[in-house]
Amino acid sequence: MSDLSEFLTGRMPLLLLLGLATSVPRQGLPAIQPVNFRTSLLAPARWLTIFPTMPIRHATSLLLCLALASNLLAKFPDDFSQPLEVVAFGSCSRDELPQPLWPVITSHSPDLWIWAGDNIYADWYAPPGGERKKYTINRAWVTKRYAAQFNRPDYAAFRERFAILGTWDDHDFGRNNAGADYELKEVTRDLALSFLEVPIGDPRWTREGLYGAYDFGPEGQRTKVILLDNRYFATGEKADEPSLLGEAQRDWLAATLSASTADLHLIVSGIQILSAEHRWEKWADYPEEQSWLLEQIAKSSIMTVLLSGDRHIHEISVLEDSGLDYPLADITSSGLTHAWDSFPGEPNRLRKGEVFTGLGFGLLRIDWSGERPAVTLEIRDEANQIQNQLAVGLD
Repeated sequence: MSDLSEFLTGRMPLLLLLGLATSVPRQGLPAIQPVNFRTSLLAPARWLTIFPTMPIRHATSLLLCLALASNLLAKFPDDFSQPLEVVAFGSCSRDELPQPLWPVITSHSPDLWIWAGDNIYADWYAPPGGERKKYTINRAWVTKRYAAQFNRPDYAAFRERFAILGTWDDHDFGRNNAGADYELKEVTRDLALSFLEVPIGDPRWTREGLYGAYDFGPEGQRTKVILLDNRYFATGEKADEPSLLGEAQRDWLAATLSASTADLHLIVSGIQILSAEHRWEKWADYPEEQSWLLEQIAKSSIMTVLLSGDRHIHEISVLEDSGLDYPLADITSSGLTHAWDSFPGEPNRLRKGEVFTGLGFGLLRIDWSGERPAVTLEIRDEANQIQNQLAVGLD
């Protein structure tokens, strides 16, 4: 290979460019506090495009020197000390399709954007008006899809202004409905963290899977955003001992909830947690794990809102008899670039309001003026109109 751009289309940029891929195991990466990277060259996803004509040996050496000189600076949300008041999220985005929602989301000036999965489609590519293309899903192809999304001018303008976190679902994991046996999962995990510009010192780089948690705001106004991984460890519902999260993630989640000092939890899942009556993937396919999660939420005694994607529809499901002193809501927003226009309808006894089947995103407005947070859940369309709305936590 003659230049860095060729190198990056065929290999995972982050670990190899730092010379760590073969010499340091994941658990051996240094635990460095994440800091703002916005002026740094070391944002992992930017390595998909910088130094496009520099010979590999020079570019690698330069980046390694920069990393050592800057103590491995990287991008992350800029300020964890401020309370979250506006959180936007969405899922199901194909880089080859028009993406009209970024200016609409921008108009709300969210404190945080959350990718809720299917952030790219590694297993589907069909330009508008064209036929679906045939290709091999490999490291080069997935890297290309992430680079295309990252460098779209509309998304690039958005990510330069707003803090971003995220998890994944099956299509960005790499294959429809894939789970623990997916052969490229280590590669796609690294690419997902790079696309999300997660700093090298973040604990998510040191363990398997994509799960993680982050606190925003001071005591009394603190939100913990918990990003679950329902792909990397998923055995499939027909396994002898079916598991969605896997033992390590379950232990981590139990400890995270138990030790939390937050006043509000936002738990993000790539698939729906509450809706149980449809035939598509859902937490209800793993009833023991679903019950376990609801028990953990109840034990934490911290107000919780669930966020999910996957379905190509938008809806709000509410569990009224959860044993909590507030209704437990799962707001599903799926369809940033494409949606289920021909949705035939389906039962959901927990649904509040109507299903919306157009392009849209979810918006959470958090009011800290009371004794506990009050959260207004909104589903908005590309005209910025509210299609569904629910208030949670109001006394």
